[in-house]
Amino acid sequence: IKGSYMRVLDCSIIKEKAYIEELDNGLKVIIVPKKDTNKKYVIWGTNFGSMDNRFINPDTKEEVFVPDGVAHFLEHKMFEQPDGSNSLDTMMSLGLDANAYTTNDHTAYLFECSDDESFYKGLDELMDYVQSPYYTDQNVEKEKGIIGQEIMMYDDDPGFQLYLNTLKCLYSECPIRIDIAGTIESISKINPDVLYKCYNTFYNPSNMVLVASGNFEPDEILKEIKNRLKPSKNKGKIERIFDKEPEEVNQKYMEKTMSISMPIFMIGIKDKSVEVSEKVKRHMAIDIILGILIGKSSKLYKELYEKKILFGELDSEYEFSREYAHILISGQSNNPQLVEKMFKEEVEKIKTEGLKTEDFDRIKRKIYGDFVTEFNDVASISRMFLADTIKQINSFDYAEKYNSVTKEYAMQVLNEVFNEDKMVLSVIKGN
Repeated sequence: IKGSYMRVLDCSIIKEKAYIEELDNGLKVIIVPKKDTNKKYVIWGTNFGSMDNRFINPDTKEEVFVPDGVAHFLEHKMFEQPDGSNSLDTMMSLGLDANAYTTNDHTAYLFECSDDESFYKGLDELMDYVQSPYYTDQNVEKEKGIIGQEIMMYDDDPGFQLYLNTLKCLYSECPIRIDIAGTIESISKINPDVLYKCYNTFYNPSNMVLVASGNFEPDEILKEIKNRLKPSKNKGKIERIFDKEPEEVNQKYMEKTMSISMPIFMIGIKDKSVEVSEKVKRHMAIDIILGILIGKSSKLYKELYEKKILFGELDSEYEFSREYAHILISGQSNNPQLVEKMFKEEVEKIKTEGLKTEDFDRIKRKIYGDFVTEFNDVASISRMFLADTIKQINSFDYAEKYNSVTKEYAMQVLNEVFNEDKMVLSVIKGN
């Protein structure tokens, strides 16, 4: 591209391109043009999530330990301005669909719209508030009450408690086992000094990624982004500190009683974190295995459903990042232990008999189709590229490495990952 040093990633298999430039201040900008849409989507993320509670201060070189829930708390506070206005309200008044969220490994600020005038006003506001923190004793104390209510709301959410308890079963040291919002006790320790310390460390452009997808000329939108950046120094890589997580699971079973009409359950399988080059391939293989084992067309699902052991479909996903990797399978059943037993038996049966070529090819094609479909939506594209970049993955690798996921490789992953000693069960029962 004229006047630019952008790298072009061309995924000819799905006929999509991504333009990437790393600026002098370290910010990585990714632009994925979509000529056939009038929607425009921008997401600006920082590689700072709920897990990042111990790190080395890049300025003082001292170890810093911050309370649980800081990343989420900081996200809430980014919108507040010195004049009393709120940037989220400002963006909504422009007719933009604006939001923000915090995960285990990143925090993101975003908006979507469909006309140029609103878009550039939205880009002004987004890039201004993300670069202009404003924390006072008063506004931090006020936020503690708001986030405290949110924490209590999730304490009463059976689905969230099921998920959190599964992670507590899987992990003994990894901070993924801690609620993203923290606890009422942990957020009570947050003050403006803590927030500024985290902001100045993690909101440096060298630790951030900005993704734009829509009907853009890549060089033009890159110029607009550069014009809105405030001067800053590239601080380089941040050293994070994590306690070593044992290979074995923390506990095999956890049960909680809540106000629900039917028990819900989650089977967790602890995996190990693999080399970056292997992550995409492993992800695809696990998704294929899960489809064969407990997908809607599987023999086990049909049997569980027909015998009324299971109610509704099973949800399954593979979650992974820098410090963790696990499989989660959840559903509704009056007998979760029986579902777990039959699932384990099906795993052992397939380990003995092998994966059927017909099943493998069918599920593999479906997963590829689901991936390609994501490129029809600017929001899906942008969020995918941000999350994958934080994980040091190129999103196009899911298409590029598709053919390298063979039945033999999937069997290897099945034998390595789906082992009974790495499985846990979390159950929420009714009163």
